[in-house]
Amino acid sequence: MKVILSASPPVRPAQIVEHRIITGILDGTYPPGTPLPNERQLAETIGVARPPLRETLHRLATEGWLTIAHGKPTQVNDYWEKGGMGLLSTLAKYIDALPPQFVTHLMEVRSRLLPIIAGLAVDQAPDQVHAFLENAGKLDDDVNAFVDFDWRLQLFLATQSRNPIYKLILNDFSLMFETLATAYFSLPEGRAASRRFYRDLLAAIRAGGHRVESVVMDAMDQSIALWESLKGI
Repeated sequence: MKVILSASPPVRPAQIVEHRIITGILDGTYPPGTPLPNERQLAETIGVARPPLRETLHRLATEGWLTIAHGKPTQVNDYWEKGGMGLLSTLAKYIDALPPQFVTHLMEVRSRLLPIIAGLAVDQAPDQVHAFLENAGKLDDDVNAFVDFDWRLQLFLATQSRNPIYKLILNDFSLMFETLATAYFSLPEGRAASRRFYRDLLAAIRAGGHRVESVVMDAMDQSIALWESLKGI
């Protein structure tokens, strides 16, 4: 099975500009530390008018892709160094153009963050988390059902942790998660692994919650291994 993760073909001028600039940065056409062509040249090359070009460049600058200074050429940034969490939503559209290890690194972040969130949530609201997880037993063997439930579970745990910052962080992962999870849950092994995870997490809560963090971390590590198998990393 071949999973297609690329963005839909751009149709609006702003989408065309974003697509050409981001893919150009990712494929080395516009290397970090170099200037972009001036607005006139760039508009002609891409085939758009200058107003949507200028608007998109400023939006990409706020995400950390570019540095715009009055009277100077627009510089391409090293997005690893200058980018913020908001940059993830844009990157989610271009997963096939990313370095092979990018998604693994992203999943490693989640594998360290989600166990803490889950541990806090079970400490604060064990009955509510238990009740939510019981719905996992009713899941159809359907990709979209798993994508929806797994994301709602993460947001629910973040809410029950009583730390609103965790939910803000997860919200920045939302588009990236939907894209990756659709590919991940397309694998029967991915759906089976998550069913085991939900059962193990329920069992850990019933046993007093002491193993919640280790159960979540083990499941996250397994998901990384399955993803690397899917992508041949």
